[in-house]
Amino acid sequence: MEIRPIFSALMRSKVSMVLIGLQVALTLAIVCNALFIISQRLEQMNRPSGMNEADTFTFGSTGFGQGFDAFATQAADLALLRQMPGVAAAAPTNSMPLSGGGWSTGVSLQPQQKTPTTSTTIYIVDSHAIDAFDTQLVAGRAFKPEEIERKDFGDRLQPRVVIVSKALGDALFPNGDALGKEVYLGEGPPTATIVGVVDRLQQPWTNSDTIENAMLVPAFMPYGTSTRYLVRTEPGRRDEVMKEVEVKLAEANTGRIIGRMRSMEETRRNAYSQDRAMAIILGVVIVALLGITALGIVGMASFWVAQRTRQIGTRRALGATKADILRYFQTENFIITTFGLVLGAILAYGFSLWLMDRYQSPRLPWHYVPIGFLCLWALGQLAVLGPALRASRVPPAVATRAV
Repeated sequence: MEIRPIFSALMRSKVSMVLIGLQVALTLAIVCNALFIISQRLEQMNRPSGMNEADTFTFGSTGFGQGFDAFATQAADLALLRQMPGVAAAAPTNSMPLSGGGWSTGVSLQPQQKTPTTSTTIYIVDSHAIDAFDTQLVAGRAFKPEEIERKDFGDRLQPRVVIVSKALGDALFPNGDALGKEVYLGEGPPTATIVGVVDRLQQPWTNSDTIENAMLVPAFMPYGTSTRYLVRTEPGRRDEVMKEVEVKLAEANTGRIIGRMRSMEETRRNAYSQDRAMAIILGVVIVALLGITALGIVGMASFWVAQRTRQIGTRRALGATKADILRYFQTENFIITTFGLVLGAILAYGFSLWLMDRYQSPRLPWHYVPIGFLCLWALGQLAVLGPALRASRVPPAVATRAV
């Protein structure tokens, strides 16, 4: 089949051709970037936190009774929790991964360093923290009970020893020899010695640039009258233990309020709720754009079939087969779609550059556009197939009598 007659026919319907081409171009540009954003969000949502989320839950305790002793209550609560059936480990903590709130500080290698070497979150815990988080200790040791210092809320943390995540250790000591080294927290001296390295433990903030940097600090420090606990249960017993813990602790001390039990899985869902919503919205936009583009192609092809009934009949009378008519409309659609896709590729990379400049988004990977080409080519051929089949079934005799 010669392409020139098809071009001639298209030139007589410039407006339709341009509109469909622009629609295809915009669809390619938006769909490629939207799919890339969705993939980024899904990758971010699936990052491991470094702790056992399936069997872990957290809750808070806030005292209100006169003469409430937060230190004694915390010690009693931990003793009760650790002897309860189904509890594998329990520890106090100021925060946990994905929670959205916590403490952070700069970490330096020199005293009074103007700019910290890096930053980290701080988890204030006791000697049971490694078991409670269920994170893997890859070097060194856990805290010893005698290393847990009693601190009042607001006191400056001056730990003698700390445990760091591998990412934080590598950021401070790129040679991978963080164990046993001394670092300075916040404003400087005294030093803290790294006695342990855990494989991974994320920060509470999902959008942090240093999300893998975490530090465990040994301290016994309620926050006024409030304490937060992290509890890991035996596999499969989390929900059962959550109910039992709430009842037992409420009975043990009536001078405080037990906060809502929150599983780490729920914490993860809440942490990534906006990312999930964005992925869903963009997914709906992609489906809608593809649907509108397909309908546009169907409408254009159907209109052209109706307009060219006499021409189709004449070609059939002159010996054109059904396959020739079908191929004509598919080739015509392929040409329009290709022009639109070339423009769409330019728009896709241009849109990606704009996102990079405006929102510091990563560059659109090159393979998204070629894959988009193939998908929209296929969509165009499927969309035009119905009208093309109707055109190929027009009988020559009927077509030549059409007005």
